[in-house]
Amino acid sequence: QLQLVESGGGLVQPGGSLRLSCTVSGATLDHYAIAWFRQAPGKVRKGFTCISSSDETYYVDSSVRGRFTISRDNAKNTVYLQMNSLKPEDTAVYYCATPMGYCSGYVSEMDYWGKGTLVTVSS
Repeated sequence: QLQLVESGGGLVQPGGSLRLSCTVSGATLDHYAIAWFRQAPGKVRKGFTCISSSDETYYVDSSVRGRFTISRDNAKNTVYLQMNSLKPEDTAVYYCATPMGYCSGYVSEMDYWGKGTLVTVSS
């Protein structure tokens, strides 16, 4: 069974950077697309970026475009999310997930989920 583990979250000041990792076990990553979601306090979980098995990247949330970058290292079975110029509104629990098919930003179209990592942007 596929397992996903997020890491790299923490407390960062506004304008700072963090790199999140999503490490996959139970299968080789190169067959899978990986999406990132986030859930801010009191809000619904929303997808904002995805990387396909062929390295195509999609950013469906305009608020992260130009600041966040998704990438993958199949040799390490890991997908990364580089987050720059962080803002207080980026505070959320960040989850990675595998789409059932192609890249998607919809919770209902995900198959496996990690347990999340908390990112807090505050001075």
